[in-house]
Amino acid sequence: MEEKNSLNETTGSQVTEFILMGITNHPELKGPLFVVFFLNYMAIVVGNIGLIILTSVDSHLKTPMYFFLKHLAFVDLGYSTTIAPKMLVGFVEDNNISYHGCAIQLVFYVIFVVSELFILSAMAYDRYVAICKPLYYMVIVSDRVCWLLVAISYLYNTMLSLLVTIKIFKLSFCKSNIIRNFYCESAPLLSITCSDPSEIELIIVTFAAFNFFSSFPIIFISYMLIIVTILRMNSSEGRHKTFSTFGSHLTGVVIFYGTLTFIYLQPQSSHSFDVDKIASVFYTLVIPMLNPLIYSLRNKEVKVALRRLFKKLI
Repeated sequence: MEEKNSLNETTGSQVTEFILMGITNHPELKGPLFVVFFLNYMAIVVGNIGLIILTSVDSHLKTPMYFFLKHLAFVDLGYSTTIAPKMLVGFVEDNNISYHGCAIQLVFYVIFVVSELFILSAMAYDRYVAICKPLYYMVIVSDRVCWLLVAISYLYNTMLSLLVTIKIFKLSFCKSNIIRNFYCESAPLLSITCSDPSEIELIIVTFAAFNFFSSFPIIFISYMLIIVTILRMNSSEGRHKTFSTFGSHLTGVVIFYGTLTFIYLQPQSSHSFDVDKIASVFYTLVIPMLNPLIYSLRNKEVKVALRRLFKKLI
């Protein structure tokens, strides 16, 4: 690997393409990993497209909760599709990506991943209103409010993504053209720039903090209020039924935020691209596969809707 690094160091000129290190450097593992991640990506596509179709065509799923669930499936499908096809190609041929192709991948990756943060917080607020203020549910979480929340999220994330990507790709990459990951991401890109990255690093840290502290507190407070409401219920059957309505969402949030926290809040001294790579596989390719299972297998309404759809098709 050292020989490969030395061969791909530049001599002061701007690079025209990058080399993605991929998930493994062992040729004997590439075939089995291709099969594993191909099946993984097929499961992502089938699961999330299926959820989008189901929540779009079934009249019983025309509620705010399933509106947000449909957009969650859309962003899961979005960022996994941004990464997985290129990663799969890298298992069977040279894992190169053009300069502009890398920029485009980074744009869509940031849009979809940050959108997931805000959609998860919108889903948490939706569950809070449904459980704690049921009489006002259709007024507070109206169709207009749902569309407004999603539209603002997509617009903000698009502008943020373009800002970050433009700033990064205005830098000069003349140290090396090897990206120490299986997709184009800001940290490995900044590690190979020969320009001063302090401005874009400040921008990334500022917006990362804003995104976290404007989404996670909503989720945390919503869940605390939901738990208090459930504990005040007299009926154990009522507590179980109410908890089941947001238990699947809680599972998805813990997995997603737990992985991101592990990557971005670990001490700089213990920061490792190899560890980040493993965690990145989890939240870019495993979580998008798990979410449709979490929200369908643990949701009675979704399972009933699936049966109705199969009956119509048969």
